[in-house]
Amino acid sequence: MFQSATTRRKRRSVSLPSIVPIGCELPVSESLPAAVRRIVRHLRPDKIILFGSYAYGKPTPDSDVDLLVVMRTRLKRANRTWAISRLLLPRPFPVDILVRTPKEVEHALAKGDFFIEEITEQGRVLYERRR
Repeated sequence: MFQSATTRRKRRSVSLPSIVPIGCELPVSESLPAAVRRIVRHLRPDKIILFGSYAYGKPTPDSDVDLLVVMRTRLKRANRTWAISRLLLPRPFPVDILVRTPKEVEHALAKGDFFIEEITEQGRVLYERRR
């Protein structure tokens, strides 16, 4: 799998701000762990990385939760996102999901894709499958 600072980190509890998104009942800090467990249980991803304002910014009640889910799949990109989105219904928080295979992440990093590089270097690993 791709190498980065996040790859070397062990799974640990991630501290999140107690922001309640507009239209939601619970703070993301309470609802995100259950959403991650649901994704892991049903789809067995290699890694889930939180990025964006909840990971390295200052989220507001208008902020969405940005997730990169790295998993082995043969589904087309649009179908990958739907596979995860439907697991999170009803939505516990506004979410933007990117789903990439390990090879796609490696390829993006090799090409110097700044966006994927930023996510893998600065994002917060919420889950990483043990090898």
